[in-house]
Amino acid sequence: MTPAILLARKAAVPHDVLAYEHDPRAASYGLEAADALGLDPATVFKTLVVDVDGVGLACAVVPVTGMLDLKAVADALGGRRAKMAEQPAAERATGYIVGGISPLAQKKALPLVLDESAVLYDRIHVSAGRRGLEIALAADDLLRLTGGVYAPVAKAGKV
Repeated sequence: MTPAILLARKAAVPHDVLAYEHDPRAASYGLEAADALGLDPATVFKTLVVDVDGVGLACAVVPVTGMLDLKAVADALGGRRAKMAEQPAAERATGYIVGGISPLAQKKALPLVLDESAVLYDRIHVSAGRRGLEIALAADDLLRLTGGVYAPVAKAGKV
C-alpha cells in the first residue's frame, strides 16, 4: 500500500491498482508499464519533477509516448523557464524514487500540470508510488486530488 493508493481510497475516487513485475533493465518505466499491463501507451502518463524559475519544484505529467515541453511547463506555471529537477531533490520533495514518482500524495504537495491530452481518455494511468505499480483514474479526479491544472505541456518526440 502506497500513500498514493491510500489517498485515492480515502477520497473515495474510483480507481484501479495495476501491478506488474518491474524489470530493472527496462529503458523506459512508462513504456514498460504499458507493455507489461497491455495498456494503450497514450493512456500511460509519466510524472516528471521540474524546477521552474520563480516557482520552484513542480510536477509535469505527460504521456509516456512523448516528451515534456519545458517552456510550456514554465508558461503554465507562470515562470520564465524550467529545467528537469535533480534526482535527489525530486525524491526528497515527493517521497518517492525516480521511476515510481506518483503525482498523488507527495511528501510536499508540488504544483502540478497535466498534459491536456489526458481529457481524451476516460481514465489515465500514473505511477501509484512504486516501480511496478500503476493507478488508473479519471484525469479530472487526479487534478482534484492534486490541485493541478491542464495545459499543453507534451510534445511529440523520442521517448
